[in-house]
Amino acid sequence: MSVVVNVHEAKTHFSRLLERAHAGQEIILAKAGKPYARLMPLAPAATKRCPGRLAGRIGDAFFEPLPDAELDAWEGR
Repeated sequence: MSVVVNVHEAKTHFSRLLERAHAGQEIILAKAGKPYARLMPLAPAATKRCPGRLAGRIGDAFFEPLPDAELDAWEGR
């Protein structure tokens, strides 16, 4: 369930509102009585990145310059 809080009150109690949002509550910030922004918890972070976890190697051809026709296609010519 979301709670509507006006901007002045949000500035006064920002730390408390952050704690409530972190706990999972959605808070709607209102300006002049109209919804203006939403304060909500972030989604959990995806798995931690681990460079080199995939098997395989990049061959030397990967570093060769692209053919002119392909460069033209990338540049929209």
